[in-house]
Amino acid sequence: MANFRDLLRQVKEQIGETTPEAVKERLEGGERLSLLDVREQDEVENGIVPGARTLSRAHFESRVEDVLPDKDAEVVVYCASGVRSAFAAKTLTDLGYSKVSSMGGGFIRWKDLGYDYDFPRVLDASQRDRYSRHLILPEVGEEGQMKMLDSKVLCIGAGGLGSPALLYLAAAGVGTIGIVDSDVVEENNLQRQIVHNTERIGILKAESARETIEKLNPDVKVNVHPFRIESPNAKELMSQYDVVVDGCDNFDTRYVINDAAVELRKPVVHGSIFRFEGMASTFVPFEGPCYRCLYPEAPPPELAPT
Repeated sequence: MANFRDLLRQVKEQIGETTPEAVKERLEGGERLSLLDVREQDEVENGIVPGARTLSRAHFESRVEDVLPDKDAEVVVYCASGVRSAFAAKTLTDLGYSKVSSMGGGFIRWKDLGYDYDFPRVLDASQRDRYSRHLILPEVGEEGQMKMLDSKVLCIGAGGLGSPALLYLAAAGVGTIGIVDSDVVEENNLQRQIVHNTERIGILKAESARETIEKLNPDVKVNVHPFRIESPNAKELMSQYDVVVDGCDNFDTRYVINDAAVELRKPVVHGSIFRFEGMASTFVPFEGPCYRCLYPEAPPPELAPT
């Protein structure tokens, strides 16, 4: 009956092997190699080969095709010493990858040779738990979650449209959220503006929203802008963010937002609602029409819904 050593020997006979020295030489020579680290999270936190992607053996078969979509790319797999990477390389070969090798000696040998390595930015245990449903989505994963934590979104309006947007942006882990609103919370807001509550009647909506967000997700930094966005301040304010969410309640402000966004090339997510009807659109400057392209002029004030 075969034992582990026999199985490992059989696997190594079926795969290609390389060395840290050869990998480094090829990288320095400008070759494009897809490096895949198959160690566990606690090992990865202590360093990785620069440029490597990470995928532990626990989810390997089900997720590797999302991490390495090109099956004709040259892939070098490594672990701590070269054992787990050998089995991973065999799995990749079985899955149809055509150019796979295991780095003998693994990361231990790489470090012993004095080669440079990176300390990857990783989610801590609490974040991995909080965003676990994102992490299991191939379209998001840890890399996508990191991008969200690094992103900055400006939400204009903390009312009926802005309230749910703010809650979901914060829950998703958008790292910096700016809130523009100069109004205060009124009792008649509470039927639909769910980011506020009865105890906050009379305080600024932007401050009320900040308090809710900070209690929902401590990862999020909230910037309060308790004023109206107007032509003189729009560009300076919007330039600090990656995406703008337009949840305002008047036409003049929508055109101000649109014109500044076009000049700054900032995407705008726009929402509007009237009774039982709603509309949501995303305007990406120079990749499609802008708000003013669709509606060149605002309607007369008497035709605007109240």
